[in-house]
Amino acid sequence: MSDRERLLELLQEKSLEVRPVTLSSGKTSDYYLDCKRVTLSPEGAYLTAKLMLDMIRPDVSAVGGLTLGADPIVSSISVLSHIQGRGLAGLIVRKEPKKHGTMNYVEGPVLETGAKVAVVEDVVTSGASLQRAIDRIAAAGYQPVQALTIMDRQEGGNAVIKSRGFALQALFTRDDLNINK
Repeated sequence: MSDRERLLELLQEKSLEVRPVTLSSGKTSDYYLDCKRVTLSPEGAYLTAKLMLDMIRPDVSAVGGLTLGADPIVSSISVLSHIQGRGLAGLIVRKEPKKHGTMNYVEGPVLETGAKVAVVEDVVTSGASLQRAIDRIAAAGYQPVQALTIMDRQEGGNAVIKSRGFALQALFTRDDLNINK
């Protein structure tokens, strides 16, 4: 079994709930996918990091994303990149600015202005979280150059991200889950 097949198996077994649900976007869906159940497990974190790190361009020096869905992905990729000698810094984007001290939206090592960043997300529905992370990383003086996700729900987020000049790179889409529409 390939790493991709194993990660999909983990997502189907541990993260997927086929039931009516209201998503953070406000949309309703016939399924819910809680990727943190996999990305916070040792095997799932490793597989996610390995597969996403392979997608990240060689000129990228950091990986970042909006808390909370991106946190384990960012951390796992950063650690694995160190092990592989690539050394990608991790950036966590807050939903609200820090209330004291620096009052930053973006947490992590200070990078040189214009540093290229791959922006990650666990699940993309409307693309709003990924857009917010892209905007805040750019406002911090860095250059978002890639948008990656574990799951593209195929509900409009891809088009929104494309309209921003990014090709959304997804490990999986709804079709991979084999859920009837």
